[in-house]
Amino acid sequence: MATNFNLKVGLFGIGLEAYWSQFEGLEDRLRNYVTIVEEKLQTFGAEVVNLGLIDTPEKALEAGHDFRKADVDLIFLYVTTYALSSTVLPVVKRAKVPVIVLNLAPEAAIDYQWFNNLEDRTKMTGEWLAYCSACPVPEIANVFRRSRIPFYQITGMLQDDPHVWNETGEWIAAANAANTMYHNRLGVMGNYYSGMLDIYSDLTLQCATFGGHIEIIEVDELSAIKESVSQDEIESQIVQFKEIFDIQPDCSPEELNRAAKTSVALDKLIEKHQLGSMAYYHKGSGNPANEDTMSSVILGNSLLTAQGIPVAGEYEIKNVQAMKIMDSFGAGGSFTEYYAMDFKDDVVLMGHDGPGHIAIAEGKIKVRPLKVYHGKVGRGLSVEMSVKQGKVTLLSVVENLNGKVSLLCRRRIRGRANPGNWQYEQSVQISDWCQKIRGKLESAWPRPPLRSWYRSCRLENHKTSGITRYRSYSGLLKRIYHPFKKYIFQKNLENVLFCF
Repeated sequence: MATNFNLKVGLFGIGLEAYWSQFEGLEDRLRNYVTIVEEKLQTFGAEVVNLGLIDTPEKALEAGHDFRKADVDLIFLYVTTYALSSTVLPVVKRAKVPVIVLNLAPEAAIDYQWFNNLEDRTKMTGEWLAYCSACPVPEIANVFRRSRIPFYQITGMLQDDPHVWNETGEWIAAANAANTMYHNRLGVMGNYYSGMLDIYSDLTLQCATFGGHIEIIEVDELSAIKESVSQDEIESQIVQFKEIFDIQPDCSPEELNRAAKTSVALDKLIEKHQLGSMAYYHKGSGNPANEDTMSSVILGNSLLTAQGIPVAGEYEIKNVQAMKIMDSFGAGGSFTEYYAMDFKDDVVLMGHDGPGHIAIAEGKIKVRPLKVYHGKVGRGLSVEMSVKQGKVTLLSVVENLNGKVSLLCRRRIRGRANPGNWQYEQSVQISDWCQKIRGKLESAWPRPPLRSWYRSCRLENHKTSGITRYRSYSGLLKRIYHPFKKYIFQKNLENVLFCF
């Protein structure tokens, strides 16, 4: 789904106007530092709105209006030297977006010997002020707290400090995730699986929390679109299937034709409603056209998921929200659940039926025929895959007892590169995707290992860096994502993600 509302990042530096006439060259030097920060921010792909150096309360008031008119999603406040907190509060209070305080020294340290040999006290003071970035930070923090304005801080050096720019990039990625969710159009097609009480979601709460629009779609519409699909379109889609999937010899031409026809119809449905994600489920009992449609969606939905339009079965709205969040970070994601436990090998089996995410698969996804979809109506083609070796994140969107939404996450499951730690092994081959999660669990959690692992994945707050920043960015710290202490996506996004 294309959007005209691309991410915008605001930037302003602060200084004290009284200094400029007293210390020659200081203003130009600090403005140049702000330009350096702008150039760094531009490398992360966002549009940067740079208001330069704000040095009076009057300019601060104007800057707040300018940021608001520019519709920025996030503000970076670069503290270049001492400045009055009254040059900060009007900007941030008016803009009403999250603010990151950049407490950055121009270099690792003052050259004390050179500095003390300057002899000119005025010049020495001007040089000293160029290093005084930390000076007003406590004052600004005090004012933000008293004004109930959440803020976050990055401390380091302007140059030659990868930590600073890695963390800055994480904040921008988090803002992009929130921006993506706010403008996303989520399609919900069909109805809930009867009796799965835990998946029933409050659609209004989802919109109030994440933004976006939820489009309710009838399965009949997809079936009607399918009838208009031409044979040429079907054959073209089969060619794409053969390029992307490892189609097993027992897949009949009739089933491939049926899956391809539905896949083309899904593409047209997504385009018609400009959807960025979708949750679906429908038996189609008593309606042959709808049953034929819903029993042939898995390959098409897998392709959509790989194209940045995540699709979750069983009408799992909370799950597809989690998938969309992680997809906005480029991490991919597939619907998963706990399958079974192997106490002999201390292994948990995880996976799910329905669409799989090509981006997290190890090799090509296999396509196999099923004579029955367990617990569901019909028969057709399904996908089977192994997940790439490496770190993973488990992410859930949870509706809580207090009527709020939270993110539940867990990570640190490592691949074969670290013997004795975590690794993936394919287990049962049932035309779903299913993975063993193996490792010395007792090294990470108390005994008994398997029981502790299972409990911690579901209940404990493990601060995955990316998800932590995402929570913080959206201001859902207390209102939505309690008891987490931050809300935004952080470092080292893993190459594999499960959503459950």
